[in-house]
Amino acid sequence: MSGHLAYALAWLAFGLSHSGLAGRNLAGRRWSRIVYNIIAVAAFLAVGSIGTWALGGEAAFDLPVWARGLLAAVHLSGWAVMLWSARYYDLGRLGGLSQLRHPDRPEDEGLRRDGPHAWVRHPLYAGAFLILWGAALSPLGLATAVWGSLYLLAGTWCEERRLLARYGEEYTAYRAGVPAFIPWRGRSKLSA
Repeated sequence: MSGHLAYALAWLAFGLSHSGLAGRNLAGRRWSRIVYNIIAVAAFLAVGSIGTWALGGEAAFDLPVWARGLLAAVHLSGWAVMLWSARYYDLGRLGGLSQLRHPDRPEDEGLRRDGPHAWVRHPLYAGAFLILWGAALSPLGLATAVWGSLYLLAGTWCEERRLLARYGEEYTAYRAGVPAFIPWRGRSKLSA
């Protein structure tokens, strides 16, 4: 049980630091996003190391072949969603390289409503949920899915607050017409 607690606390620390530092000026306009990403990657690797130490030695679940195949399909679907979604983001800006090359360019993109954003508000998170739950083949994989999902939900809550503050009524209307993660409403008529 102490292994599960250590892993849960590691995810909590990651979530607090990642969401708490998001959008903050950590090292001046040009370097802030890169510093944020370095901190995030280091913290994520630390969480993974703690999880491997705490739960990595436990055997995989004894699942029937069909269940393993279903989880593999869910996992691969998550990667497909992530790759499709990544095409609709400015990855240079997301990674921080655009800020180095063009320090006078606005920090944020406009509100995206095209591509996967016409179906869900947070397509990268939707893909991450599928990846996490598709990898729940062992106690470590299941714990990662649980704690990672809780982090994504909390991170979404923080992200939604920032988006509402940034885009106001435009985001309110978008939020009312497009679900967060599951495209149960179909393609939005609000898409750009």
